[in-house]
Amino acid sequence: MSTAQRIADNKVVAIHYTLTLDSGDQVDSSRGGEPLSYLHGFGNIVPGLEEQLDTHGVGDKLMVSVPPAKGYGERQPDATRKVPRSAFPKNAPLKKGMQFGVQDEDGDAVPVWVVGIEKDEVELTFDHPLAGETLHFEVEVVSIRDASKEEVEHGHPHGPGGHHH
Repeated sequence: MSTAQRIADNKVVAIHYTLTLDSGDQVDSSRGGEPLSYLHGFGNIVPGLEEQLDTHGVGDKLMVSVPPAKGYGERQPDATRKVPRSAFPKNAPLKKGMQFGVQDEDGDAVPVWVVGIEKDEVELTFDHPLAGETLHFEVEVVSIRDASKEEVEHGHPHGPGGHHH
């Protein structure tokens, strides 16, 4: 196979995948829909999966297990905070599991997830819902192509017709 057909940095890769946990629960899958496209070498997918896909080619099928440290990290004991319900808009439709962004001290957006709702408090966590989990991916490499200069500059693939944010 030629180098162009192997996964490497600066390649846009399309994969079909199914993600399950140690429990056997299926968390996500692209099967039955469009494959997931990502720009290899830019951290668009969890590091452990990206590492295992390196040098594979179109048509390759593989099973990849990603430990928490190379997935969404370990659960952090100090990652949860309780905030007053009054800190949210009065009619905000808060639900357990919902994600939104807050600003850190530097003004950067940081994702948080709602893990509990009480009358006067909302419990939030900075841990990703899959933190602490070993991720099991069943993957099929569907396509590989060179990334455009713009895609490399932006750090992610663009859809048909160019750049869409």
